[in-house]
Amino acid sequence: MTAALAAVVGRARVVLLDFDGPVCSVFARHPASAVARELRRLLADRAVPLPAEILAEPDPLAVLRFTATLGRPAVVRLVDEALTRAEVTAARTAEPTPYGREAIGAAHRTGRRVAVVSNNSAECVRAYLSARRLTPYVHPVVGRPEGAPGRMKPDPYPVLAALRGLDAEPADCVLVGDSTTDVEAAHAAGVAAIGYANRPGKRARLAAADAVVDSMADLVAALALG
Repeated sequence: MTAALAAVVGRARVVLLDFDGPVCSVFARHPASAVARELRRLLADRAVPLPAEILAEPDPLAVLRFTATLGRPAVVRLVDEALTRAEVTAARTAEPTPYGREAIGAAHRTGRRVAVVSNNSAECVRAYLSARRLTPYVHPVVGRPEGAPGRMKPDPYPVLAALRGLDAEPADCVLVGDSTTDVEAAHAAGVAAIGYANRPGKRARLAAADAVVDSMADLVAALALG
């Protein structure tokens, strides 16, 4: 365990978890690329011109984020709702992240509060937590703002919403996430960030985080120190 990780976790009384990554792999058995393709079909059916990068985009969240540029709120809501339905379906077969459940348990046992702050829908997160009997240990669940993809992370809005729900100060919190948008959102809200480098090459991309772990087991060990 690094000194940086021990220091960040040691002063945290609240653990904010990104969902897809630190907790589970949402689209492990329900391919994200297929969901992105379906969202593109909805856009094409409504005569929305799609730039080349969106035509090739495998991430449905990126397709949703693109809709924020259209100036068509009804289309944004349509795509957001379709993505939410697909995410809830995917949550049924989501693959748990190794030591993700243990991290939630370790935080709970040491008197810390745990919340989820995700660009996935709150419905998706709640479905997964309920199926895994984790609901009592995680509150609040902050998903992406409905119909407002421009306010997803890296915008700090979801992180700030979690802080309000917890009545917590930024200095008492740490956010654990596997993307640069998590780190950016945390820092914009005044919250420390732990990068979860779950794939080769991610450690370098997450260098701006206050600490980086390669496994959630590292977080479990740090939390266990109290």
